[in-house]
Amino acid sequence: MDNRHWVGTWTASPAPSEAGYGLNNHTIRMTPRISFGGDTLRVRVSNAYGTRPLAVGGGTIALRDKGPAIVPGSVRTLTFNGAGSATIAAGALLVSDAVRLDAPALADLAVSLHFPGEILPAFQITGRYARQTNYISPPGNFAGETSMPVGKVTDEWFFVSGIDVLASAETGGVVCLGDSLTDANISTHDAFCRWPDQLARRFAERRGGRPMAVMNQGLGGNRILHDLRGDSGLRRFDRDVLAQPGVTHAIVMLGTNDLRNRNAKPEEEVTGEQMIAGLHQMAMRAQARGIKIIGATLTPFGNETFMANAWNPTRERHRATVNAWIRDSGVFDGVADFDAALRDPERPTQMLPIWDCGDGLHPSDRGYCRMGDVIDLALFD
Repeated sequence: MDNRHWVGTWTASPAPSEAGYGLNNHTIRMTPRISFGGDTLRVRVSNAYGTRPLAVGGGTIALRDKGPAIVPGSVRTLTFNGAGSATIAAGALLVSDAVRLDAPALADLAVSLHFPGEILPAFQITGRYARQTNYISPPGNFAGETSMPVGKVTDEWFFVSGIDVLASAETGGVVCLGDSLTDANISTHDAFCRWPDQLARRFAERRGGRPMAVMNQGLGGNRILHDLRGDSGLRRFDRDVLAQPGVTHAIVMLGTNDLRNRNAKPEEEVTGEQMIAGLHQMAMRAQARGIKIIGATLTPFGNETFMANAWNPTRERHRATVNAWIRDSGVFDGVADFDAALRDPERPTQMLPIWDCGDGLHPSDRGYCRMGDVIDLALFD
């Protein structure tokens, strides 16, 4: 393939869906925005949490127009080993054949998949909160329709876990591994304010430097050490970082939910040293694969209202311990100092109000974009 290689240009980390409803002969049209462009694409479909085989009756990829509509003439049929349908074993991944579609950087795509059978919630549907509007059809296969009829609107990604682009040999890929602050919870729907989105925009706009794709593997509630809404950071590291096509760099921002201990389990109350040990393991595993890993400091949550009693002075000391290690240990190949970027200089245990969405935990749209702006692009050259 003329010395090109596959690089992930968009990702959604698989997790058990929280939609609460099933599917039965429906088509889902999802609307990802890719980071890096090209003329040859493929789609990855995950049945990571399914307890039974998943039948895919057909699928397409196209340039998105508006809402559930696609640009006329841009639709491409997805095939799997040459066939128009496929079955994905429980827990497995399916990668489509390559299709030719000219898609520029930051293009909005539409990926449509038809699921002919009944998929009950007990199936353990693989999905993830999207902060975007996606569409579910009435019963039937509408994957190839320019204007797909809409039976239901959803804000989850279902089953689709990645889009890859065939890119030049020098093109790299950065995986952003994190929790809801990487997934941009509370940000405006369909506004693409996640800090990985802002990072992708900066890569697309810069002149010179290594071409880079961005893969967002943020997962709301995620922790380094314990499972919550899917696998812990340590458990999903191989799948969501090391196995990503073309990955050359990773940015890890995990630990806030370890500190907050949402389930209030005494055995899950962590120390800074335990979190550091987990992050150190991630660094060693990435570097052994030749992947440069960047540590992101944990942002303050001293006035959080999202969850009562999440912050206390002991947890703050552990946060400070982790941040000092990230900055000073030399274990990481670089640092993204999100704490310094968002904290209030007068009250460093809290975010500056202009960066805060109002709950003391999640940044605002401006705050998320600020995070993307403070990452040194020279780390990726």
